[in-house]
Amino acid sequence: MAIDPTATRPVATRPEAAAPAAGGPGTPELIYEGPWLRMLRRGRWEYVERTNGRGLAVIVIALTPAGELLLVEQFRVPLQSRAIELPAGLVGDEDDADTLAAAAHRELVEETGWAASAVEVLLTGPTSAGMSNERIAYVRATGLRKIGDGGGVDGEEITVHTVPLEQVPAWLQRRMAEGCEVDLKLWGGLWLASHAPDGTPVR
Repeated sequence: MAIDPTATRPVATRPEAAAPAAGGPGTPELIYEGPWLRMLRRGRWEYVERTNGRGLAVIVIALTPAGELLLVEQFRVPLQSRAIELPAGLVGDEDDADTLAAAAHRELVEETGWAASAVEVLLTGPTSAGMSNERIAYVRATGLRKIGDGGGVDGEEITVHTVPLEQVPAWLQRRMAEGCEVDLKLWGGLWLASHAPDGTPVR
């Protein structure tokens, strides 16, 4: 089912999100399932799905009133390294009635301590189409106000960075030279910070 672009209704669960059965042609074979992920095989193709959150996440593009892009930094276990990212989180991992907009509002506050008066869903698509069914939605947050310190929940230990938009590329290059990983999706978000999806400049 297509994702609701207005983000005003709960996002529909895709059939693949149901627990798969092993067996016949075209039916996914369950290789492994844990609390957060499952690994499947269709024919010779192996891939993973999330077992919560409906395989959908939001990435939030947010500029402070001073024109600074909000970035987050945290240690990522699979990389065994600290990584710089845009604020992000799963949709529907705790509430089946969750929406893209609600998740964007929530994750922005939890991770950065900034609240938005409005959010706009810009684009939705796969993150790693050959390995996972996960999709992300870029969401632009506007009308920001500081209401807390951020830092995440459940021991995420997130460091918040506010970087003037025009300085972000050089700042990221310096952090990479220091050994920090940078999520490549951040570069797409950087472009969308000043452009609409059709290329029109955002003022």
